[in-house]
Amino acid sequence: MNKDNITGLILAGGKARRMGGIDKGLVPLKGEPMIKHVIKRLNPQVSEILINANREIETYQGFGFTIIADEISDFAGPLAGLHAGMKAAKTEFLLSVPCDSPLISEDLCARLMAALEAQKSDIAVAKTGDQHHPVFCLCRTNLAQNLENFLNAGGRKVEDWQKKHAYVEVSFDDNPLAFSNVNTPEELNMLEGES
Repeated sequence: MNKDNITGLILAGGKARRMGGIDKGLVPLKGEPMIKHVIKRLNPQVSEILINANREIETYQGFGFTIIADEISDFAGPLAGLHAGMKAAKTEFLLSVPCDSPLISEDLCARLMAALEAQKSDIAVAKTGDQHHPVFCLCRTNLAQNLENFLNAGGRKVEDWQKKHAYVEVSFDDNPLAFSNVNTPEELNMLEGES
């Protein structure tokens, strides 16, 4: 795997309603903002990191990476962040992960890329058991215009767009904790004991 050909995208553009509107990437876990845990695990896997954020821009800039906002307005969800990342990336591939999953797998990129290449796919998505994790995905950046068309037509579901393409699912049943995400204060307390 050539990581020089892969840009990492951390999705931090949501409204975090279930966390009382607090920007989830900035919520502390073990004394550090959650996004810092994500950066530590993602950085060795990719050539550069982009952070998709629509608020708290100055705070996110403090982490030292390029910040990109959604081009599609009205908090259109993770697909809008993915679209912004695909347009900003200068590499053939984009690996997206959410800002609220601090235990992401340290071989996430390698396993997704191996499956994508073996199946000659455009998109590889992580899954555990029967559960898909569509925002943990590796995709070709040349799909940006197609995604823009989907968004402009009102599409918002990540899986609906992904499944329109050559698509492969990659099992991570050996590491389900890697996809634990924090949507509530209770989930944060649970992760405090795991990370």
